[in-house]
Amino acid sequence: MRGLWADLADLVLPADCAGCRERRQRMRQGVCPSCVAALSALRPRVTRPTPAPAGLPRCVALGPYDGPLREALLAYKEHGRHGLARPLGALLAEVVAAAVGEVRPLALVPVPGTAAAARGRYGDHLDRLARHCAARLGRCGWPVRVHRPLRALPRPDSVTLDSAGRAAAAEAAFRPRSGASDGPRPSDGGPAVVLLDDIVTTGVTLAAAARVLTATGWRPGVAAVLAATEKRLRL
Repeated sequence: MRGLWADLADLVLPADCAGCRERRQRMRQGVCPSCVAALSALRPRVTRPTPAPAGLPRCVALGPYDGPLREALLAYKEHGRHGLARPLGALLAEVVAAAVGEVRPLALVPVPGTAAAARGRYGDHLDRLARHCAARLGRCGWPVRVHRPLRALPRPDSVTLDSAGRAAAAEAAFRPRSGASDGPRPSDGGPAVVLLDDIVTTGVTLAAAARVLTATGWRPGVAAVLAATEKRLRL
């Protein structure tokens, strides 16, 4: 699943490194060698908030929300570096593979963003990651499809909320789309349902999405994320 240099090689050369924000003379199309080495050294680990919200599935993260991973995510989400979707999606594929284990059919379900967030970021940033994640998994022999059984309702930006406000906003954040109950059910021999997000902090967003999915028959066995706030990351 490795090969991060190849993914970064297709990006347009920016003015600075997406991982450390330093201006570099020697870069491989977007990320400097030091930051690529740091990202390549990360290995998925189980993470769980304390206390864990009700309904939170087992969660696996690539690494702590720190260093080059944090900077690359911020560059991608907040600063329009959309070319990073491919390498970040490839890293997310590693998390999914580690979380699920043996090769089997997968149903990837990205946590949907609000319409306002999509407008602010020129598209659904997690949907792009999910598509690149699925493409990487598919090239590695995994039968995989991206599904969107959830829709997001308007809510405040979580960055502006404390933990109580984030929990309250997440509780009413999602609704099933029309026909969502007709999706694959692992208990009936269907594919493994994997919930995708970019960052886990308190876990309330993932838990809220998982509860709605479970109520419609899409019970996620695991959640895969790129980063966890450092105090949440565990071996």
